[in-house]
Amino acid sequence: MDLYGTQTVNDNGHLVIGGSDAVDLAHVYGTPLVVYDTALFRKRAAGFQETFKKVGIQAQVAYASKAFSSVAIYELAAQEGLSLDVVSGGELFTAAKADFPRERIHFHGNNKSYMELNYAFDEEIGCIVVDNFLELSMVKEIASTRKQQMNVLLRVTPGVEAHTHEFITTGQEDSKFGFDLKNGQADQAFELAFEAPYLNLLGLHCHIGSQIFETDAFTYAAEALMGKMRAWKESHSFVCSVLNLGGGFGIRYTEEDHPLEPEEYVEKMAKVVKTLAESWNYPIPEIWIEPGRSLVGDAGTTLYTVGSEKEVPGVRTYIAVDGGMSDNIRPALYDAKYTAAVANHMTKPYDKTVTIAGKCCESGDKLIVDAKLSDVTEGDLLALFCTGAYTYSMAGNYNRLPKPAVIFVEEGHHQLVIRRETYEDIARLDLSLQQKVRKEL
Repeated sequence: MDLYGTQTVNDNGHLVIGGSDAVDLAHVYGTPLVVYDTALFRKRAAGFQETFKKVGIQAQVAYASKAFSSVAIYELAAQEGLSLDVVSGGELFTAAKADFPRERIHFHGNNKSYMELNYAFDEEIGCIVVDNFLELSMVKEIASTRKQQMNVLLRVTPGVEAHTHEFITTGQEDSKFGFDLKNGQADQAFELAFEAPYLNLLGLHCHIGSQIFETDAFTYAAEALMGKMRAWKESHSFVCSVLNLGGGFGIRYTEEDHPLEPEEYVEKMAKVVKTLAESWNYPIPEIWIEPGRSLVGDAGTTLYTVGSEKEVPGVRTYIAVDGGMSDNIRPALYDAKYTAAVANHMTKPYDKTVTIAGKCCESGDKLIVDAKLSDVTEGDLLALFCTGAYTYSMAGNYNRLPKPAVIFVEEGHHQLVIRRETYEDIARLDLSLQQKVRKEL
């Protein structure tokens, strides 16, 4: 069985995360419970940052916080010297609550509202990643009205889409994000930003995919963006100081996944950018990247308590847990794959095949189909691995189920960072039907 980060098995046969027994954690905090191994987060962050230093390139490593957003994770990212990628006013507000250094906040999103953009100016953040012409016009207007400078990047679609081990090149990207690099949109956006007196155009940004296990796609994207930057230098004597190559670095969810180490992605990016810059006599830009899943994905483990069991003779055996698609929508949404273990008896033979079902009133609420587990009975503790990214951040209250608690663990210490929702929390925004309306109905 594969374990992650600091995970071990103790003499009692219990899963241990960050030096804390998972059974003890479940007793203290209840289940479902999302447990983050913060030492693994720190290790991954350092892996990206130290490699940039080793190759001699100025860089910012920005945590793509849509993967998991909370005050505590922002505070942890700040401790590690990371920058921060936010995609909404809500994430920006959370960053402000965490007192994250504003100059290291980058604001993304394909449909930022006027209110959100004004808020970004209020907070004097480090950069707005401009996604479309409407947004560019709003940013120009706000900056001019306030007579306030703002750093901007232009998000472009370079005609490459990457997932896992494959990537494809396209003449025109079919994406809701960014200015197309090949049909003139990027050039038009450049002219508008270049001429705006209160906008400081830093350079270009792209994001080519997710769960990427190879470096070739990043090479292609870097070449495409550097080529456009070179063209603007020749036509306008303008030099981009920043090249943001986004994120998408993969993690190992199952034994079929074979991701690279952070160092390998960075070394390849740095090599291609350096080579092109030197061959074109172009100043080497600062490289920005945006790891999200690769920082928190396998640092997170969700603990569930096993409940009912149902055997369908000749078909399958179901075991149900006290969570499901309400706290992890990914299997139901796009058939995401996970592995699991029985956290209170890790050393027993894993010779049973079961389907792990959630408790939502939905037939598609299955966390793992045909999981290999040891004997499991009511009251056992199930650990679902690699749930740190896009689980809690996409959680909801379907069936009015409360969202789980979240804790951080490291070196035998554990801390509650998001409390478990209560039924009162779920009904807090509800209002009673007024008498007059009731009569009219």
